[in-house]
Amino acid sequence: MKIDVIAVAEQEFFEAVEYYNDQRPGLGYEFAAEITNTMKRIVDFPKAWSEISAKTRRCLTNKFPFGIIYQLNEDTILVIAIMNTNRDPIHWQIRLEQ
Repeated sequence: MKIDVIAVAEQEFFEAVEYYNDQRPGLGYEFAAEITNTMKRIVDFPKAWSEISAKTRRCLTNKFPFGIIYQLNEDTILVIAIMNTNRDPIHWQIRLEQ
């Protein structure tokens, strides 16, 4: 199954990597590895994670307060957000309405 990441979600990812590397050198790369592992779990078990709407699911990371918001299409997983779970959810919910 193919993964597509919308541009704003990709930007969230890079901003989080930078933020964590500023907190401690190398921590951003640990975050990136955690996101990669979470995406692998989604590919392996795309329907296993919590439904947050009829077409949208969320898979939480194990080591950081982040979740990947995604939608399943026939042969594609569309990543809508790489969200900090401490942030207001309206931040990414607006994307679903567009």
